[in-house]
Amino acid sequence: MAGAEIEVRGYALIVTMNRPEAMNALNGEVRAGILDGLRRAQQDPEIRAVIITGAGDRAFSAGADLKERAAQNDAGGTQPGAFWDPGDPQLQRGLEFWKPTIAAVNGFALGGGCELAMACDIRVASDRAVFGQPEVTRGAIPGAGGTQRLPRLIPFGVALELLMTGRHIDAQEAHRLGLVNHVVPHEQLLDKAISIAEEIAANAPLAVMAAKEAAYRGREQSLLDGLRLEGLENRIVRASEDAREGPRAFAEKRKPNYRGV
Repeated sequence: MAGAEIEVRGYALIVTMNRPEAMNALNGEVRAGILDGLRRAQQDPEIRAVIITGAGDRAFSAGADLKERAAQNDAGGTQPGAFWDPGDPQLQRGLEFWKPTIAAVNGFALGGGCELAMACDIRVASDRAVFGQPEVTRGAIPGAGGTQRLPRLIPFGVALELLMTGRHIDAQEAHRLGLVNHVVPHEQLLDKAISIAEEIAANAPLAVMAAKEAAYRGREQSLLDGLRLEGLENRIVRASEDAREGPRAFAEKRKPNYRGV
């Protein structure tokens, strides 16, 4: 697809937003390409993690394509100011996707680009990366999860400051705040993301997905309800063949052969 390139390396599917001349701005083609990659990963049992990154050295994604938005608004294709269609399934807008996702942030991650990175489970940043939600400087607010995910990832007061000032932060500050998991030299970015994907892929796929689902769903529940959910997920996973393979491999002093069944 023109907006994104999809590549498979081992158990990882890599989606590269491919508009470097536009700093990988999120137009319809890019969003469709990301969704296509997620669908392919969902349907392929051999894929155990998804990595999302941007083409070129300047940007992960600088956010929404404002030229496309303006044209849509002028044509009456969207409500004024509404770039994300609530009926459009996207990772940023609550798409339920339980395979692990890793954002490899190679440059500017602003607006919708920052929101895309935050929608991923793990964020690895190049030492050149810059993050920000500058929407208020353009007379708008984040519309793809920024007001909800940023306060869940970093201290609430700091999140409010960033949301209300539109200020950018560099990779080191993002790491200090807990917005990103790792900061690495720019040339090592994709290798680091792939190494994390490989580490995840060595584990039982059903267990990994269940752990992710329980963590996300439990975050919105009371501790007691979350513990009940965890117990339910645990019972389901323990009925799998992989749950028998793990202890068997340990007893036989070999690496487990997990098949996702």
